[in-house]
Amino acid sequence: MGQLEQFTTSVDAVVSRMRALDATLPERDGIAVFNRVYLAVTEAVDRRIDGSGFPDARAAITLDARFAERYLAAVDAVADERRPPACWRPLFQFRRHPGVRPLQFALAGINAHIGHDLALAVVDSCRTLNCEPADLEDEFDRVGDLLVSLEERIREDLMPGPDLLQIADPLTHLLGAFSLDRARDATWSAARALWALRRLPDVAEEFTERLDAAVGFAGRMLLTPLPD
Repeated sequence: MGQLEQFTTSVDAVVSRMRALDATLPERDGIAVFNRVYLAVTEAVDRRIDGSGFPDARAAITLDARFAERYLAAVDAVADERRPPACWRPLFQFRRHPGVRPLQFALAGINAHIGHDLALAVVDSCRTLNCEPADLEDEFDRVGDLLVSLEERIREDLMPGPDLLQIADPLTHLLGAFSLDRARDATWSAARALWALRRLPDVAEEFTERLDAAVGFAGRMLLTPLPD
């Protein structure tokens, strides 16, 4: 098996894991809501890769796989009764709360995955490919563009109606503070900082812990229970 085929197999493996989760989790479970969204994103990225939508397929596949593995590691941690990263804890804690709406679950998962996991996935990919973050910037931007385009669809699919009432809905105000585009920009800066700190492991660990905690705090706000 060639090297590119090996990378492709790793992407297929994470897609299979997410499909298996989709088949086993209750539909209203907060992890299930995010998993469906993320599965759609990952499949869209894979279609773009298959259609030569990325100049460097190997880099795109590596980033896609390392990114997904961070989410699946959090799922595995909870299944094994271990603590997941702080950024994921609010979603697991509130995953069955009746006062949290599906759109909140989806965006809290996106917040954890983009705000924390993506920065670490860039560093993981640089180590795997023996490259610098700048070498992955095109792939990072293209994946980010797909995520941003899907965010609007997510909001449309999961936002409660009717439209005339949305301006008065507390959910509208809560979500107005969240921007995936801004989160992506912050993540790129965090990835570059972590790469620059790779030879200072104590400082890099502290930076990562603080990033994790900050993203977790934002996730907890996104999951504020709301009245119907």
